[in-house]
Amino acid sequence: MNKKLLLGIGLGVLLVWFSVRGLDFQQTVSHLKNISLDWAVVSLFFIVLMQALRSYRWGVMLEPMEKIPQFTLFAVTSVGFLAIAAIPARIGELARPYLISQKSSIKMSSALGTVVVERVLDSLAVLTVTVIVIVFQDLPSWMIKSGILFFILTLAMIAFIVGLVWQRQTAVAVIDRILRRLPGRLGEKVNSVIHHFIDGFQIITNVRRLLYLLFLSAVVWLIDAAAIYALLAAFGFDLPLLAAFVVMVILIAGIAIPTAPGFIGNWHYACILGLSLFGVAKPEAFSFALVYHFLSMLVLLVLGLGFLPFNRFSLADMTRQMKKPETEA
Repeated sequence: MNKKLLLGIGLGVLLVWFSVRGLDFQQTVSHLKNISLDWAVVSLFFIVLMQALRSYRWGVMLEPMEKIPQFTLFAVTSVGFLAIAAIPARIGELARPYLISQKSSIKMSSALGTVVVERVLDSLAVLTVTVIVIVFQDLPSWMIKSGILFFILTLAMIAFIVGLVWQRQTAVAVIDRILRRLPGRLGEKVNSVIHHFIDGFQIITNVRRLLYLLFLSAVVWLIDAAAIYALLAAFGFDLPLLAAFVVMVILIAGIAIPTAPGFIGNWHYACILGLSLFGVAKPEAFSFALVYHFLSMLVLLVLGLGFLPFNRFSLADMTRQMKKPETEA
């Protein structure tokens, strides 16, 4: 993890340098002073709404295993997303499954399975947006190639999940054969984890619920685009709604690669790159990136730290929980 942390920090520093290189800071400060606070508040509202809708969607995924109170889901989601931003190498993704396993009968590995499904649903929603963007906006070749690669990886993940669920006995038999080679009780422990992990995928067998989740995923990212568009309006940028979707897609790609804590560097450079496609000058784009990053991190910090005293965890706790036989969890 230390190597990944150093890689993320190094990349973040490099992208910060690219973001500020040749920048006229006086113009940046001038644009920050002229921001419309009303539109900024609207953007902030959408960011919070997106977080609430994410927690609700996760509850719909978990419901076949156990119905969790919405307040608990929102609290755990808030702490979990703070962990994702603060802990490098996406280790923070384990926080939500760990915390929900402490507050319910749901196994951590099953909850982790729902997080994987959640990421696939998000990928499908973002891919749909990407296709629309490619149709209506000329994009750099690297972004189109990245979109194709992302599409292939998403299809592979979907095929993997469907295979595990619909051919569970065959898949488990193959996995069992492999695990028998592991020493001692390690094979038993891993086998138990994998079985519960597959349980987290069972949501896709309910077509009605799956369609509802696809709808919720689309709404989540529409709200994200609305937050970006409101902030563009706050800066007085006369840009089409398409610009918000372009910035959103490039930003998602930017923070998916190794990042420094808080997505510093990746976030700013992605916003500048996205807005440059619409002729926005670097000082204006950088001021937008600063405010958008600040508002997003503010929501994560306020909500995450607010609920953290009631949802404490550590990397050691999460690691121990993953190693436990699931019958003891």
